[in-house]
Amino acid sequence: MYDHIGLKVGNLDASVRFYTAALAPLGHILCSKDETSAGIGPKGEPALWLYLDKGATNGTAHVAFRAGDHAAVAGFHSEGLKAGGSDNGGAGPRTDYSPTYYAAFLIDPDGNNIEAVCP
Repeated sequence: MYDHIGLKVGNLDASVRFYTAALAPLGHILCSKDETSAGIGPKGEPALWLYLDKGATNGTAHVAFRAGDHAAVAGFHSEGLKAGGSDNGGAGPRTDYSPTYYAAFLIDPDGNNIEAVCP
């Protein structure tokens, strides 16, 4: 349904570091970057755009990325923590969402709730 998502970030370098690390286990890479924006996604297909906004305050967005398997969800969480994200729920089943829902949650450097899910 969606072609791409854009998030305003207060520190582009910190956000690029976080998202490239957290999304690498899901097969995403840094596709494009200049002084004010960066695009991350599958090679040649940036779907997450980060836009520098030095006035950005704590985020309120929730973005969920589909993962291929449970290991990718765990990798997302582990790598995202190492790259400056905050824990918002480790990799594991979320049976209150559905019997097969498996996800992990991080808070990005701007306060957004970022998820990797393997439904």
